[in-house]
Amino acid sequence: MSDWPILSTVTFLPAIGAVLILMIRGTDAVARRNIYHVALWTTLVTFVLAIVVWANFDNANPGFQMVEETEWLGGAINYRMGVDGISMLFIVLTAFLMPACIVASKRSVEKRFKEYMIAFLVLETLMIGVFCALDLVLFYVFFEGGLIPMFLIIGVWGGGRRVYASFKFFLYTLLGSVLMLLAILAMYWEAGTSDITQLLTYPFPAGMQTWLWLAFFASFAVKMPMWPVHTWLPDAHVEAPTAGSVILAGVLLKMGGYGFLRFSLPMFPIASADLAPLIYVLSVVAIVWTSLVALAQEDIKKLIAYSSVAHMGFVTMGIFTMTEQGVQGGIFQMLSHGIVSGALFLCVGVIYDRIHTRQIDAYGGLAQRMPLYAVAFMIFTLANVGLPGTSGFVGEFLTLVGAFQANTWVAFIATTGVILSAGYALWLYRRVIFGPLVKDSLRAIRDLSRREQLILAPLAVLTIVFGFYPKPILDVTEAAVGNLLTNAEAALAAAGRVAGVGP
Repeated sequence: MSDWPILSTVTFLPAIGAVLILMIRGTDAVARRNIYHVALWTTLVTFVLAIVVWANFDNANPGFQMVEETEWLGGAINYRMGVDGISMLFIVLTAFLMPACIVASKRSVEKRFKEYMIAFLVLETLMIGVFCALDLVLFYVFFEGGLIPMFLIIGVWGGGRRVYASFKFFLYTLLGSVLMLLAILAMYWEAGTSDITQLLTYPFPAGMQTWLWLAFFASFAVKMPMWPVHTWLPDAHVEAPTAGSVILAGVLLKMGGYGFLRFSLPMFPIASADLAPLIYVLSVVAIVWTSLVALAQEDIKKLIAYSSVAHMGFVTMGIFTMTEQGVQGGIFQMLSHGIVSGALFLCVGVIYDRIHTRQIDAYGGLAQRMPLYAVAFMIFTLANVGLPGTSGFVGEFLTLVGAFQANTWVAFIATTGVILSAGYALWLYRRVIFGPLVKDSLRAIRDLSRREQLILAPLAVLTIVFGFYPKPILDVTEAAVGNLLTNAEAALAAAGRVAGVGP
């Protein structure tokens, strides 16, 4: 592995696939089939290589592994790639979801199929690059570059209000990232390097940490998104095609949480401790308020989108407790949410392709015609609720344990979100799946096809397996999380501070 730049291979292989698709001529059925096969096999090989990276990852090593480095911008800024326990599983998650998106798009995308597949493969390269980058400038290029293909996916292949939703998504996320760019420049001037491995141990002055933390927060809070800068997400989800919603919820939202773990906590520990109460307030408001809003939705996609905001509230709350259980729970919750929310949007896509509406009132009694679909939707709905025995329970439970250690009231209020999530999720399931089959449009509806079963089955298996046996995930993150918290506590002790407590 030492001589093979496997991280660069995993990162840029999808882009190579996009170039191959670009060279395919024609718009007939043969060309469409060739485009589909190139996209599918590119994502499958990328996933296999991501598993190879995981297989060669040393869980006991808290540092960065498989590091690649070469001169890039005039020798001042280098191309650096590497993974640790925090980033490893996000690479696997991204590579795992992409083949499902390609298969799900085979028949649902009718116009500009070639450009659609190119956009998805380029997006995969940029997303994996975010989790591999070990240079601030390189990270920023990947982080911001991902806006372009997602902007096109929503704006070209989305619903009736796709242009409004795509511009809202782009402007919200770009505005926050401009402040992050200014912070990156300030860090370079202060430390004399953009190497993330060196910046993780650089002692930034306490006053400077606050401003840098706020600048990064502006970007990551929008990306997650946190309340009250979450309003772009429901519109983006509703208008995006099914696969776009899967990637948006499954991977792109996780970049905000990853940014907090990679930059905010380890580089600005004093500011993170001082401003933790702010995060707690925003997190519990997101958990409670957006859950109540979800209860009032009549569009299935919009309901799931608001539930994503609520679940990301558990993530931010857990991360900024600066406890091992809280941080571990935040990471696990992001990975679980990537699988479960991605599966829920795929389930919505299944019935939308048949009936062409997302209105809850248009359904009812589907269990009578779609028993396999009812089972799959039930598994993911219960995981979204956080039922014990599903992956959704593990992450929420650990974040609440961490919150109880940091602030009992925060944990108490956040726990009400679990009750509310059961309310809106089970209410949705009852109205769509149960009841009499009275609508004529549903009488001839088909159950899951072989292709749809192939997409949803692995997601259902992982949801249950990681609910009963989360050890493989927690083992990967344990050493890196322990190292992060040890360094943060040492920096706080040197400044006379305690995690979660202001000056």
